[in-house]
Amino acid sequence: MNSRLLLLLCLPFALLSCSTLKPVKDPASRHLLDPAVPYRAGHSSRPSLAIARPALPAYLDRQQIVTRDGTGAIKIQDNTLWSEPLDSGIARVTAANLSRLTGSTSILPVGDFISLDYTGLLELRIAQFDPDATGSMILECTWRVQPVRGSDVAFRSFRTVVLITPTLPPMTGRISAMNEALGRLARDIARSL
Repeated sequence: MNSRLLLLLCLPFALLSCSTLKPVKDPASRHLLDPAVPYRAGHSSRPSLAIARPALPAYLDRQQIVTRDGTGAIKIQDNTLWSEPLDSGIARVTAANLSRLTGSTSILPVGDFISLDYTGLLELRIAQFDPDATGSMILECTWRVQPVRGSDVAFRSFRTVVLITPTLPPMTGRISAMNEALGRLARDIARSL
């Protein structure tokens, strides 16, 4: 009798748990930046360059992807997320783009170096990296390659505008434009190496 009573008491809890403990569907989409420069195997150890995480404006330094509307108001996309911190992604992609452009196997994000085996440090200060009201991606920044040994080097300005191709899903065109903007930045930096 006790086992029947126990079964009757547990049955409602078992039924309730089956309906309330279902897996929750995650509506978020996650995105990564990718190198825009075509792959080319490295063959040299020069230049040996560390890529520092870029300084970002506070409004971009978040997991959610940020957009602007026609009035310039900032909109945070709660369900459209970066798969890695944006500053890490920019450093990783810039390193890959520069490595492919120069043929160097020694261009890495600074955190990937085991010791201070690099001769220069690329510093980026991003002022804007988001779409404007016309549907174009704007990348505006300053950069410098600071030698590990030597005097300070001045920052250089860089600005590019990449038209965002309207595609489905909506973020595909935007991420592609960001990748192209970082590729253009890498080409500008590579010319000075």
